[in-house]
Amino acid sequence: MKISYDKDTDSIYFLISESSTVVDSEEVRPGIIFDLDAQNQVVGIEIIGAGKRVSAEELKKILIDVA
Repeated sequence: MKISYDKDTDSIYFLISESSTVVDSEEVRPGIIFDLDAQNQVVGIEIIGAGKRVSAEELKKILIDVA
């Protein structure tokens, strides 16, 4: 799993499967988007407005723990 953060858009992205190609995306809740492969399996998750959902300190801890 890879995690990336874009501070310009305050978005965090969790790439679950590098071997799958995204063929569709579905916003499951406002600002939470699942990327799906051809078998309708989640291969990535994007959280828009991450700083509004998680404190900056918690976000830094997530990024450091995974990196």
